[in-house]
Parts: sequence; structure tokens; C-alpha cells
Amino acid sequence: MRVTLLLRCAIVGLLALPVLSACGRVPGVYVYEAQQAGGRPGGAAAFDAKTYVDGIWTSKIVPAVHDNAVDISTVAAAVAKDVDAAGKQYGHQAGTGSPYAFLVKGTGKVVKVDTSAPTGPVTVEIAQDGGQPITLYVATGPVIAGTAIRDGVGFISFGDFTNQIDYANVANEINSRVKSDVIAKVDRAGLTDKTISFYGAFSALAPNQIMVVPTELQVTP
Repeated sequence: MRVTLLLRCAIVGLLALPVLSACGRVPGVYVYEAQQAGGRPGGAAAFDAKTYVDGIWTSKIVPAVHDNAVDISTVAAAVAKDVDAAGKQYGHQAGTGSPYAFLVKGTGKVVKVDTSAPTGPVTVEIAQDGGQPITLYVATGPVIAGTAIRDGVGFISFGDFTNQIDYANVANEINSRVKSDVIAKVDRAGLTDKTISFYGAFSALAPNQIMVVPTELQVTP
């Protein structure tokens, strides 16, 4: 009886070997085991969003916004008419169902600086020939949220990253660079009634509301 039992156990063990070996090829199991070893499949180093953005902020992101930005008057009129059509013509979509992100530029007068809101929206009016001025907002923080710049430049894709967290961290780090490299150089307290010129991006999240995240911001008296 004991010999028979041992034989059965051996047979079960042999039959189980292909199953255990196959587990190494199941993505969920493989990723879990790799993370135990070093945080990435194959023990690769963890992704550093700051290093990634440092490498492309000055050389690629800022020039891409500057060179491809469309006048805000043109984009705002198109968005007000048909956001989907405007997105297809002027914007970029990170994925199906994602809001369109637009690269824009413009010059206007600051009429209000709201330091009570986390995003620090600066209200800007841009004069239009023979019509009502366009009203928009430029985010000045301390909270800079969203993915407008990441999505708008068009060359940063989800498929370039291992997971959603890395992809999201890139957007967060871009927003951090906006705060340190763009907004920190501007005296918000003295902006009212000044003229500002900007390059930046916004996402079509809410109807008739444009919140630009700037990559360049210049103030004139």
C-alpha cells in the first residue's frame, strides 16, 4: 500500500511539472516573481520619471509646444463649435475616449489672479477683432494637475512604458517642471493688468473652459 501511494505521488509530481513551468510564462505570475527580485521584469531598475523628463524637457517638450502651438483664438473658436472636430484638426488624443489635448499660444491681458484656488488660475482676456474677448485661464499652482502637455506633444505614448503608474508619473513630473521652470519665474502678485504671452497646452475637459498649463510665459507691462 505504501509503495503504491508513493508511486501515485511521484506521478502527480511529474504531471505537475509542466504546469509549474508554464506559470513562468503567465504574465501575472511572471511579473509578480520579477518584482520580488528587483522591482521590474528581469530585475531591471525602477523607472525614474524625473530622469526621463529631465532628458526631454528642454530638448523636446518645450520646442514641440513652441513649434506646434496654434493661436488660441483659432482653437477656442473651433472647440466652441465642435470639440471632436477641433480635436481631430488641432489636437491630440492619448487614447480612445481620452480628452483631446491642444497646444496653443496667445497674448492677452490679465484681469484676475486667484490665489485661493489650488490651481492658481490667472484669468486672461484676449481681444478679438469686432467681437467679445476670449476668456481663458493660465494655471499657476501650487497645484498643476492633468496630462495636457504629456498628451499634447504627441510623442509620449502609453506603449512606451511598463505600466500606467510610470505613464502617470511622467505627466506629474512634467507638471513639476512647469512649476519650477516656468511659474516660479513669474511674480503672480503683480500680474493683474499686465500683458502676458504664453505657450502651453490644455485638455478639453469642460465645455467653454480653457485652462492652459504653460511651458513658456512672458510678462510685459
